[in-house]
Amino acid sequence: MSQQTTNGAAPSAPTGPRVARLILDGRELELPVVIGSEGETGLDIMQLRAKTGAITLDQGYGNTGACESSITFIDGERGILRYRGYPIEELAEKADFVEVCHLLIYGELPNAKELADFTSRLTRHTLLHEDMKKFFEGYPGGAHPMAMLSAMVASLSAYYSEDDELDLNIVRLLAKAITIAAFSYKKNIGQPFMYPRNELSYCANFLHMMHAVPAEPFTVNPVFARVLNLLLILHADHEQNCSTSTVRMVGSSQANLFASIAAGICALWGPLHGGANQAVIEMLETIRQDGSNYKKYVEMAKDKDSGFRLMGFGHRVYKNFDPRASILKKAAAEVLGQLGIQDPLLDIAKALEEVALHDEFFVSRKLYPNVDFYSGVIYRAMGIPTNMFTVMFALGRLPGWIAHWREMRDDPKTRINRPRQIYTGATERAYKPVSER
Repeated sequence: MSQQTTNGAAPSAPTGPRVARLILDGRELELPVVIGSEGETGLDIMQLRAKTGAITLDQGYGNTGACESSITFIDGERGILRYRGYPIEELAEKADFVEVCHLLIYGELPNAKELADFTSRLTRHTLLHEDMKKFFEGYPGGAHPMAMLSAMVASLSAYYSEDDELDLNIVRLLAKAITIAAFSYKKNIGQPFMYPRNELSYCANFLHMMHAVPAEPFTVNPVFARVLNLLLILHADHEQNCSTSTVRMVGSSQANLFASIAAGICALWGPLHGGANQAVIEMLETIRQDGSNYKKYVEMAKDKDSGFRLMGFGHRVYKNFDPRASILKKAAAEVLGQLGIQDPLLDIAKALEEVALHDEFFVSRKLYPNVDFYSGVIYRAMGIPTNMFTVMFALGRLPGWIAHWREMRDDPKTRINRPRQIYTGATERAYKPVSER
């Protein structure tokens, strides 16, 4: 079998559509070329199997576009990230996380009235059904917060019907997620639950529920509330990553909103995805305990036989500096400076970053610091333990997941996701009774 893929020359008719031509077993197939609004190019292979009997093989889907989306644009070569056209740098500097939620889910930044209404609805729906507290009571002490978060989000399906207004369920999910997350933390450490307070902002409300105790008054540090707002914005969406693709895949079966988002939370839990910032902190702590000898670990990372890798460097998409990492690097220094905290892990992180930016080994492989590299240091300064880092990631990513689920649901071209495979197992063989095996 011979196979050749070529980009076809411009069609003879100037106004004709662009096509690519694939030759398989002497037969030529024209593949329509799809161009995105930012010039991204894709080959439409929807008819490939029907017309040739062949499929594409793309391990990890690194070269496969599973959908068309108007939510987030990434140019990994140039280090660009935009939500609905807005640069992440502008949103991080000027926006509130609630505004970004509205932008991602509904397509536009809210005006003053829309923002006030949206904020009010989020505030009024933070309470959980009292019966749900019994679910938390059933978990063992020390249960991982991500296990509780995913299960409790799925459990919302038992309390709120798919027949309810979709916008109402979206508000319920965004509002109750911070309460579920805070309750998960309290259960993990054995403290009593703290109910939400309507006079607090979205971020301050979460921090109050997480850190306050009934025995004494608690005031949320405004520095913490501001930096949490920043962190949630930076994590709000990131195109077709593992968890977002999971939400869309589960949702393609017409699974309800809560079930689809719960699946995304489970996908996020893995150390190669949402758990990466925890891995960064654990790596920095290992280096600190070894006398802060970061150069030793840099050399280990270069040795393929050492089994050691520097966490928080490189990204599947970015072949340039992760723009979110640039923002967080500045924020980490400002936050720790305002709080008067001298964190040796931040010093190690800066030293590692300096090496990565100038050492040929890292530069040639484009292993620049990513968003996980500094987020863990900031969470640590805020008093958030490492087993809550992925929960924080999930809270930030929630509006992106919802936006993609809603976009997928409203797209008339959506069909149930069903990837193909290349089978490599045994060919047909006869069954033998157990006595003959």
